[in-house]
Amino acid sequence: MFNTLRYQVLGCCLFAVLGDMPTFAEEPKLNWLPATAYAIPKETTNQGSGYFSIVAGKNGRLYIGTAKYGVGSYLVEFDPATKQMKVVVDTHKEIGTTATGFATQSKIHTRNNVGASGKIYFATKQGYPEKDKNEKWEDYPGGYPMVYDPMTGKTKVYPIPVPHHGIISITPDESRGIAYISTCADKQPEDSHFMILNLEKGTYRDLMDCHHIFAFISIDHLGRAYHPILGGEIARYDPNTDKLERLKQTIDGQPPTKESNLALPTTGHPINWDISPDGKTLYCLPMSTNQLFAYDLTATGDTLPGKSLGALVPGAKTVDCRAMCVGPTGEVCAAVTEGGRFEKEAPGMNLLHNVRYRPGSSGPVDLGPVSIKNPNYTEFVDKDGKPLPMHYGIVKLPDGTTTTKYVNLGCAQTSDGSIYSLALVPYTLLQVEPPK
Repeated sequence: MFNTLRYQVLGCCLFAVLGDMPTFAEEPKLNWLPATAYAIPKETTNQGSGYFSIVAGKNGRLYIGTAKYGVGSYLVEFDPATKQMKVVVDTHKEIGTTATGFATQSKIHTRNNVGASGKIYFATKQGYPEKDKNEKWEDYPGGYPMVYDPMTGKTKVYPIPVPHHGIISITPDESRGIAYISTCADKQPEDSHFMILNLEKGTYRDLMDCHHIFAFISIDHLGRAYHPILGGEIARYDPNTDKLERLKQTIDGQPPTKESNLALPTTGHPINWDISPDGKTLYCLPMSTNQLFAYDLTATGDTLPGKSLGALVPGAKTVDCRAMCVGPTGEVCAAVTEGGRFEKEAPGMNLLHNVRYRPGSSGPVDLGPVSIKNPNYTEFVDKDGKPLPMHYGIVKLPDGTTTTKYVNLGCAQTSDGSIYSLALVPYTLLQVEPPK
């Protein structure tokens, strides 16, 4: 399911990496937002890719998941102070498996989360079966929740919650000794079980199947957990009363429109969720909707009231956002790719923007398209000068600007205000220093 969400990069080399480019009728006149690029260890991926698996730890370091199809997956630690990366978790080694092909834990796809203890919560997910190898969906055993402790360097692995399902979300509530899980079957209609993991016993309780693709789970100021449901309702579980509710939602006092992508009845839509530091506001950004929304979690009743906060990239023909987070001070940050700007000169090229929203302001602010100020951050050609495979996602425009070509798939903000996002082919961490 949703192979089209697989970065839209495989077999899509439209022009040479950092080489010959299409001729633009008029060179783009843009106020570029410079970023420093860091190559994620290339041995951790075989298709130059990863997903929205990135989070800033309490120690100031970033924790990034990778995808290595048919082989395994890894958790990488980046230290902004030393600018160094290292692999801290080899998922197959921790599980104790030698599986190959579709039976592997090919991805860490979860929105990584941090517990009050500073431990990093993440989980594994399936890749894609290859028909020519007669691989079947049932060959995948299921995903494993994992908890990495930066203090000890040790990882705890929990059992598979639902056979043959990957895991798309894991959110801890260490004060209650639990974590909330959302599974993903990767099929139509999707199965996504909203579950509770007992962190001490390693047992599960299945609250409901929400059937929503790529679901994020958030916990509010009262300890209540939220999970989207296909069709627009929102599941809310209150551990204090052991009550599961199905909430309706409104946007600006009205039911969500079809164009908002918040309440599609049959297919669903990937929706970014993250919560304010005080746990009272849930921010929401549907992947293909050029709009940021916010819900008031202090409201009473069976309807969750939301409101529109404004456009992400004003005037954009299309947008794609799979990368949104709320930073430690409450800023909402997003890595948004704009499509169609260069459609005539470079079909398929996406222009990466960093967008920021500060609570109480008039709306989101497009900080600008992102350029790479250190284009030689990694090797792009082999010793014979031939382009390396899976390295065609970084391009050089006619004006000399180096930028990314494909959608970005993760976003995090550190305590100093820097915005980090994940670019593809090669898998790259981009750091934009605190914008003024």
